[in-house]
Amino acid sequence: MISRKSFRSSSYFSWKKVRISIGCFLMRWIHFCSLLFLIFYSSSWGKSNVFSWSTTAGKYTDLFIGKKKIARYVHERMVPSDRERTYKPFHHVYDEKGEDFLTKGPGGKYSHHRGIYFGFSKCSVIDGAGKKVSVDTWHCKRGYQTHEKFISQVADDQHASHTVEIAWKVDDGTIFATETRTLVFCFDPKQRLQIDFQSILTSEQGEIMLDGDPQHAGFQFRASNEVYEKSADQTFYVRPREGKDKKGATKNWPKDQTMTNLLWKGQGIVAGGKKYFTLYLDHPSNPKPSYYSERDYGRFGSYFKTKIKPNSPLRVQYRLDIGAGELLAEECEKRSQIFLGSKDWK
Repeated sequence: MISRKSFRSSSYFSWKKVRISIGCFLMRWIHFCSLLFLIFYSSSWGKSNVFSWSTTAGKYTDLFIGKKKIARYVHERMVPSDRERTYKPFHHVYDEKGEDFLTKGPGGKYSHHRGIYFGFSKCSVIDGAGKKVSVDTWHCKRGYQTHEKFISQVADDQHASHTVEIAWKVDDGTIFATETRTLVFCFDPKQRLQIDFQSILTSEQGEIMLDGDPQHAGFQFRASNEVYEKSADQTFYVRPREGKDKKGATKNWPKDQTMTNLLWKGQGIVAGGKKYFTLYLDHPSNPKPSYYSERDYGRFGSYFKTKIKPNSPLRVQYRLDIGAGELLAEECEKRSQIFLGSKDWK
């Protein structure tokens, strides 16, 4: 006959063995599920949030996240018979769905406006005959820009970047400056696209003057031509001092003397029936003074006047923060401070 004490002891050890068995089973199950997750994540099917590049040789290079298009680098070399369309490389940004461009390409209102672009309408340089000439790399008159090569191109699940070499040329083919242009793409926690633009412009010609005006030089962003055609009256700007302005209102230097040396400026537009907001972030290390311009059709940015020499290149860095909806002035200021506190790339 089994005593109560022996029965309780036997039951206790039996349940202990059951609990140990269940525990071992759960640990094995968790381990098995973890292995499945790793196999799934490492497969191409599981990489839905991984950046990747795809190049159409001699034409353009698209940036994807998963299967959705994020941006495009247009790098077709200049074709004399098709000059206007091919006289400078630039970057497009796609809309939220990755279907249509949020930025402008050739044609439309001011054909020389191209998405994310950089140039100067007044460049004092030396041509192939040794003569001093004025070249315009903004409208690309008497000169042009051409993609020369990819220096690097990387992509992973956190960010994507590429560095390209762009030649600044006189129409006779003389290279008067060489640009190393880097763009870094990532998404912030709120799924806004962050684009860091970095450029180093060098020259072996001696002293070169780079100049223009706020409407025709510098680093600028131009929204889709649809904004000009359909929704310019809905465009608005947010500025550091006064915050959000009324729709359709613009401020430009020199008429408005406050439009200089700004650390940021925001632009709200409507494209494809949806609201988008682009925050333009300047850096104190860029040449100063800087002068700002904005238009209701979607172009805005800043320019400066500077000189470059063989041992003194031009270095600039900007950030564009692009996404659906709208950012308040307080949020714009916060993002500016984050940019100013980020690691210096130089």
